[in-house]
Amino acid sequence: MKLILKPIARVLSPRRLWRGGVLLCATALLGLAITCSPRQSLLEEVQALGVLRVATVNSPTTYYIGPGGDPVGFEYDLALGFAQTLGVRLEIELAANPPEAAQMARDGIVHLAAAGIGVTEARERGLRFTRPVQSVVPLLVYRKGRRKPESLADLDGSLRVVAGGAHAERLRELRDTEYPGLRWEEVADVETEELLLAVANGELDYTIANSDLLAINRRYYPDLRTAFALAERQTLAWAFSAQRDRSLLRAAERYFDELGEAELSRLRDRYFGHVQQVDTFGALTLATHVQTRLPRYRKLFEQAGAETGIDWRLLAAIGYQESHWDPSAVSPTGVRGIMQLTAATAQRMNVADREDPGQSILGGSRYLRLLLDQLPPEITEPDRTWLALVAYNIGYGHLLDVRDLTARQGGDPNRWLDVRERLLLLTQHKWHSQTKYGYARGHEALTYVGNVRTYYDMLVWMTGVPATPTEPPPEPAPTPEPERRDKDPLDIDSPIL
Repeated sequence: MKLILKPIARVLSPRRLWRGGVLLCATALLGLAITCSPRQSLLEEVQALGVLRVATVNSPTTYYIGPGGDPVGFEYDLALGFAQTLGVRLEIELAANPPEAAQMARDGIVHLAAAGIGVTEARERGLRFTRPVQSVVPLLVYRKGRRKPESLADLDGSLRVVAGGAHAERLRELRDTEYPGLRWEEVADVETEELLLAVANGELDYTIANSDLLAINRRYYPDLRTAFALAERQTLAWAFSAQRDRSLLRAAERYFDELGEAELSRLRDRYFGHVQQVDTFGALTLATHVQTRLPRYRKLFEQAGAETGIDWRLLAAIGYQESHWDPSAVSPTGVRGIMQLTAATAQRMNVADREDPGQSILGGSRYLRLLLDQLPPEITEPDRTWLALVAYNIGYGHLLDVRDLTARQGGDPNRWLDVRERLLLLTQHKWHSQTKYGYARGHEALTYVGNVRTYYDMLVWMTGVPATPTEPPPEPAPTPEPERRDKDPLDIDSPIL
């Protein structure tokens, strides 16, 4: 089922929420007094209201407003899909952090909480949980330049975690069993991301963060370091009040059954499948080039984006992966310019000078648009974009080959996650000998798509506020060039195009 739909949803602040148990009777304001009936199950209540109220938090792992202005996020997409299966509208209630979201579910303020909530023994006394939707590892985080602690006994500074959360509960367990002298501070009304920023800025010595959130934030705060894990993998799940019946919980379990592990994996990949693609050095280099090189070419990317209907930051991410925004970049095989166009591609896109920044950016952008339009209509976003990037990297013919191999092996050729698993087959004679276009560097395409996705995410974050127009800065000192690749001539000469 397609989850990525433009939603009709309403977001409320916790300060505007009803408190206590008044939610049930408040529906009388809507002329639905029957909702207060004790004979009505929770599922029937939701269907009568026409609204599914879900508590979540603003976080890159759960819910946030995406580049296009619409809500997105792993937990949000799941909750939206659940609401659609029930035939009701999704209403998001924002909490300050996961513990507050869980409390909102426990108190009946919302129908469920979907906020990266860890399943713990203490929480199971007041909540019921679905099957796990994600698993993470809790990690002790410190800042580069400090001595790396080997255990909690080595801490020599301030440790701060979110009050009432799973990490605080784990610390209490460890204090009672292994570290009687352990001290830490619990802070309410903050999210773990705020604590990670405090560590990155040197305002806090240590915090604890889940592995998924840390992986995302290390791209933006490369001075963050991991010391050790505080526990084995911890499961995250949706939470329901234990004071209500199980009808809505059972409906959620049926939804996950129908969704299937393949769709869950696809959704996880959309938000987490690329977050560790770029190392710390790569993140620092990009941050430097955003300041020193991007201002020269940003307007060109924006103009190309306006013409092609593609987010200019995605085009800039491709240009960065291709050349680090160096207009004079030339590979040993002759691909040139910011967008690293072959001679054949440049001719097809009416590019006379591949080293001219404006021509290269517009030509590469038009070529990506061509590839996006060439793909079958049944391929939906975001898979459509990721598969178009494969074609940009190794050629449309090779993309057709790997999609065919995917289908032959029982995978879905329209899904990036399934195609990604078969890209390496293009390097193996046993498999590429069975294809129309033969050998291709599938491992390179795998890295290419992951890097572009990561650079795009980082550019969205770095350019969230429009920059003040400035004169182009002086050319920076030389930096290590990205690895060049030999473009396959099939990228434009294939009869497919």
